[in-house]
Amino acid sequence: MLNLEQNYDVVIAGAGAAGCYAALHLPANLRVLVLAKREATLCNSALAQGGIAGVWNSPNDNIELHANDTRIAGAFTNNPKTLQILVSEAAQDIEQLVEYGVEFDKNADGDYDRTLEGGHCRRRIFHYRDSTGAEILRGLLAQTHNLPNVTISEFTVVSRAMQTDTGFSVELMQNGEFQVVNCHFLILATGGIGRVYEYTTNSAIATGDGIRIAYELGARIKNLSLIQFHPTAFNNKHTRECFLISEAVRGEGAYLRNCNMERFMQRYDDRLELAPRDVVSHAIILESQRTGSQDFWLDISHKDPEAVKARFPKIYNKLLEQGYDLTKEPVPIYPCQHYLMGGIDVGANAQTRIDRLYACGECAHTGVHGNNRLASNSLLEALVFSRRAAEEIAREAVDISPRFAEGKFPPVTATRTIPHGIRTELRKILQENYFVIPNTEHMRAAYERVTEIIQLIACEDWKLDLDYLEAKSQATCAYLILEEQL
Repeated sequence: MLNLEQNYDVVIAGAGAAGCYAALHLPANLRVLVLAKREATLCNSALAQGGIAGVWNSPNDNIELHANDTRIAGAFTNNPKTLQILVSEAAQDIEQLVEYGVEFDKNADGDYDRTLEGGHCRRRIFHYRDSTGAEILRGLLAQTHNLPNVTISEFTVVSRAMQTDTGFSVELMQNGEFQVVNCHFLILATGGIGRVYEYTTNSAIATGDGIRIAYELGARIKNLSLIQFHPTAFNNKHTRECFLISEAVRGEGAYLRNCNMERFMQRYDDRLELAPRDVVSHAIILESQRTGSQDFWLDISHKDPEAVKARFPKIYNKLLEQGYDLTKEPVPIYPCQHYLMGGIDVGANAQTRIDRLYACGECAHTGVHGNNRLASNSLLEALVFSRRAAEEIAREAVDISPRFAEGKFPPVTATRTIPHGIRTELRKILQENYFVIPNTEHMRAAYERVTEIIQLIACEDWKLDLDYLEAKSQATCAYLILEEQL
């Protein structure tokens, strides 16, 4: 039941790595409300397996090598300013995680066991087995819960937001109940858009809500069509949420095999299985066209079984539940939607073009990734730029008036629910027309149909519930993605 205060200095939509890290770096004298769409542990941050990349106490590595690997993966379209910030500030945020009690795996000599993933020229990825994101989130949530100035409200979504002359008014919804809260600053850290697709590695909450909210407020949305499709999602051919098999498995020596159980990456890239994700995903689709089959396999059965189990316990046990022993046999894989490089356009301190509106994490477009994200740069981006958002707010808050204005939202009295099947159709449109290799022949028709759905949602009175909000978010994202392709 919603029973929150009326006014907060900062409202943060999203309780993943970016949202929590921002809250932890805001001044203690600011009242902060952190919103989790479902339970706080359900988010894309918690699903991150591989690790967090960064140069920290690394004698054989340096930030320029990290930056160059990121440029290569991003096709040299990265924002040079934010990329330099990312790689040069990585050390302080990884060290901060350690101070918060986050565990990273170590070698027998006590040094950190940095792993290798596709696109990296050095072992610079800090990890906790194959559950790094969950471990980072555990540490961050524990620290955030201890802050007396921070309130975390779970199962709470932002239904509407409006700008006021003192910041923002935000309408919140929880179990059909509504409450309006006011704030001086609003941070959107709502994660990705995976549920716009039929198949995704993303959690159930990833419907692009923050992007829709920012778009309605007038923020710039940039490069939303820059979507990363992970090449090695477990392929059981019928589950919408696909279990991710981390890139680190290939980093530890796994092979990719086609329907004939042949290795094939040599046909497409000299880096073989360690090519960046977009290259591998494209190679799989091209190989599928060459062989006429969508059957592909990931094979690490030639490696020491006990080492594989110790390094990838979560993946091993999850696959065992599906009837596959990672240490003894190849497992079926196929690309699916994984990550968003575009989003709410922000500057170096995560600020949008709307005064006092910030965005960080996967919903934001910082430009660090360019056209394709280098493995394990996502958790790092979430930390670096959410901290910078908090530091910028701390500077701005010094001169902020304590007064709060309250915006008036138009009442919604409709009881008719949005037609069944809209979200299913949206997912099908994106899956068929904007997957690894876009379907340019049908792109215009797909765009026109999404436009019709947008108009249907906007021009009728529908009950304001979660189904309506998520359909609106998904339709907005689908529209913006396809619009960029025309």
